[in-house]
Amino acid sequence: MISNFVFDINKPIAIGADHAGFEYKEQLKQFLLNLQFNLQDFGTYSLDSVDYPDFAHPVALAVEEKVAAFGILICGSANGVAITANKHATIRAAICWINEIAVLARKHNDANIICIPARFVETAEAEKMITSFMSTAFEGGRHLNRVNKIPFGK
Repeated sequence: MISNFVFDINKPIAIGADHAGFEYKEQLKQFLLNLQFNLQDFGTYSLDSVDYPDFAHPVALAVEEKVAAFGILICGSANGVAITANKHATIRAAICWINEIAVLARKHNDANIICIPARFVETAEAEKMITSFMSTAFEGGRHLNRVNKIPFGK
């Protein structure tokens, strides 16, 4: 298991994908299970064509309701799942395509869902990004004021 995990290790990791991310999700699940993490898989469970909001909303709700430590969403470009998840007021879903972006999403934006574009990121890079995402703390400081302004109307 990741030794410097910054999320609550007593909670599962919420994961979901559409059909474009299904096989990718299954590979990442195996990676996380090998590290002995508890997962909550919100689907999809096959390559059959589906609608990404049907999987992004449940992952976002699990994170929002603090049932899950954080979320992982996967689709072809990651745009659809990120847009959907970010409709939830307390969610900060970040599209990540290289490790440095995953680190900055945590450090500067306090992201709580990582969104991965399955068509553009190799699995090994995704594993590295998830490991960094799980072990990078939010810096706070000057970034806290900015993050607090994210919910509309504040």
